[in-house]
Amino acid sequence: MNTFLYLLTVVIWGTTWIAIKFQLGVVAAPVSIAYRFWIAAAVLFLFLLGTRRPVWPPRQAWRYLLAQGVALFCCNFLCFYYASQWVPSGLVAVVFSTAPIWNAINLRLFMQRPIRRQVLIGSLLGLSGIGLLFLPQMQGHWRDQGMLLGLALALLGTVCFSTGNLLSTRMQALGLTPLLTNTWAMLIGSTIVGGGALLLGMPFTIDDSPRYLGALFYLAVPGSVIAFTAYLVLVGRIGPDRAAYSTVLFPVVALSVSTVLEGYQWTLPAVGGVALVLGGNLLAFMKPAGRAGHPRVAACPK
Repeated sequence: MNTFLYLLTVVIWGTTWIAIKFQLGVVAAPVSIAYRFWIAAAVLFLFLLGTRRPVWPPRQAWRYLLAQGVALFCCNFLCFYYASQWVPSGLVAVVFSTAPIWNAINLRLFMQRPIRRQVLIGSLLGLSGIGLLFLPQMQGHWRDQGMLLGLALALLGTVCFSTGNLLSTRMQALGLTPLLTNTWAMLIGSTIVGGGALLLGMPFTIDDSPRYLGALFYLAVPGSVIAFTAYLVLVGRIGPDRAAYSTVLFPVVALSVSTVLEGYQWTLPAVGGVALVLGGNLLAFMKPAGRAGHPRVAACPK
């Protein structure tokens, strides 16, 4: 099940970049984000009602839901949408791929979890591989002020994503499922984004082209309902540090799609980068040495 959830997350999030690209242009980015998560929240509400699952969270969960909505489904996406205006998509992926490190740091700071050495080493190997993959896009941009602002936004978005992971871990420890928490957090985050867009006078238009509508559906249902639920279930099963390693792998999927659709040219450093990413991935998921014969530790964090 862990492998299935991991691969599902990687495949979907590795292809959502092209759907986001199709959304840019006619509709303002905050409005598109609001549309996406309003639709996703509505689908999740219908699913909960149709399967007769609990819909109303307990009182102690609301502060976490509000914080997760702001961090994961509001600030995270605003940062990355606007960062993409100044930073090449490959470099945004490189910054986002630091999520495993931020997750490990947050677990150490807020939940007193030790940082496993092999997870840290695996993450660093993966980041080195991503750097090799996208090195041509990074060259020649370091003195550009727009580039620096974009990098700052991308880093802030990654920290927000990591914070949302930590909050999901907290709520799963309370016995709440990601289906329930995602439903309310998406509704909260999208309402905040939509309210901000309304206050700023952004028009709530819709691009009725098949390209935009198809991208909106893909981002709302597979990209949000399915992928976020699968990812946050994985967070509860194996921990935020190991689950976040999927953020290192999905840019490789994006490159594979680019090879078919955009004629991406593979080079020797790119091949070496893929090898480092896959090697780091295997290292991060290996069981720690010396655990044989020890009592089994529950996968779900407490």
